Amino acid sequence: MMKQNGNTSEQSERGLLPYVVIVAATKGDPEAMKMVVQHYEGYISYLSTRTLKDERGNTYYGIDEDIRDRLRSKLMRAVLDFEV
Repeated sequence: MMKQNGNTSEQSERGLLPYVVIVAATKGDPEAMKMVVQHYEGYISYLSTRTLKDERGNTYYGIDEDIRDRLRSKLMRAVLDFEV
């Protein structure tokens, strides 16, 4: 079935992780866990973006590496604790 934009219904769901990947990640498969973390990498970066100032007082946005690492760890822990 073709949609108006030319994508099939399967391709329109490309923003979702496949169920088999989620199940494999909950069982501790490292490749599946890597796919889950990559899927949420943009959102993690968004959440860890902070307003920073340099030594001259200029303000800019940057990613707080500590917060990003904590969010990744929290995601991995949540996936491993999830019961399918």
